[in-house]
Amino acid sequence: MWGKMIEEVLKTAEDIKTMRIRGAARIARSAADALRLVAERSEAKNVEEFLEELNKAARLLLNTRPTAVSMPNAVNFIVRKARRTAASGSLKEVREAVVSAAREFIENSLKALEIIGELGAKRIKKGDVIMTHCNSSAAISIILKAAEQGKVEEVYATETRPRFQGRLTAQQLAEKGVKVNLIVDSAARYFMNEVDKVIVGADAVAVNGAVVNKIGTSLIALAAHEARVRFYVAAESYKFSPATIYGELIEIEERPPQEVVDEEFLRKYPRIRVRNPAFDVTPPEYIDLIITDKGVFPPQALFIVLKDEFEWVIEDLYPEIKVVEED
Repeated sequence: MWGKMIEEVLKTAEDIKTMRIRGAARIARSAADALRLVAERSEAKNVEEFLEELNKAARLLLNTRPTAVSMPNAVNFIVRKARRTAASGSLKEVREAVVSAAREFIENSLKALEIIGELGAKRIKKGDVIMTHCNSSAAISIILKAAEQGKVEEVYATETRPRFQGRLTAQQLAEKGVKVNLIVDSAARYFMNEVDKVIVGADAVAVNGAVVNKIGTSLIALAAHEARVRFYVAAESYKFSPATIYGELIEIEERPPQEVVDEEFLRKYPRIRVRNPAFDVTPPEYIDLIITDKGVFPPQALFIVLKDEFEWVIEDLYPEIKVVEED
């Protein structure tokens, strides 16, 4: 029954919401794995009951964080496979379709990082100094692959306040033998003249080539543009936002003020409103290339890639699962 499975799905949803699971790629893989568990542990007696359970799990996951489109792309990919199979298949076949789709998504996600690393490393020259922001698996994949090839001189990693994800990046690179400078976010322009390339990840990519990434990315892109430093974005194709084809905007998540100041500060200064947006939007004119598992593209060419990659979404006019509140 659903009651026996809800604890696992709720735990995954809570871990995503509270950022114990962080990073767009890891969020997407975790959501896919949660739906796999639903399929494997479901005790539904027929297809209708199973789809109801799957939809409930999908809604729980989709309501956690609004900006990273990787998760709705993963969820919709899996649920759509279930619905298509349910049109003529048995309960066993529908459950198997969900398990297969979840494993396929996770496998493709991990392969995408390898491809991005290979493609991105080709854009790095020997002796390059690289700056990065936040904790992007795709950006790290490029840096490590280039470092293996003896191209990376050193890396500047921002702390990425207020959650300090950049410290994780610094640790991961240092553990692989890369020379790292950990800097405060506001020092990015100060050190930009020492940098040859900026490589960041993405939580979402719009059809016009604009990139949604961790707050502060757009300022670094602006600094790089002013300093004539190339700015690259590393993004798996499942981070493209098909909804933007229809003119929809990507919602920017604003997180609790307690991530910035403590409760005592909030009580002492009730007239101060603490704003804590988790992401910002970098316009395409500040981006030189977007490095994906489908190839390397200038931002202006993304419409073709997005249309081909998400043709199945376009046919259905996006997406089959809607985020709705429970009654």
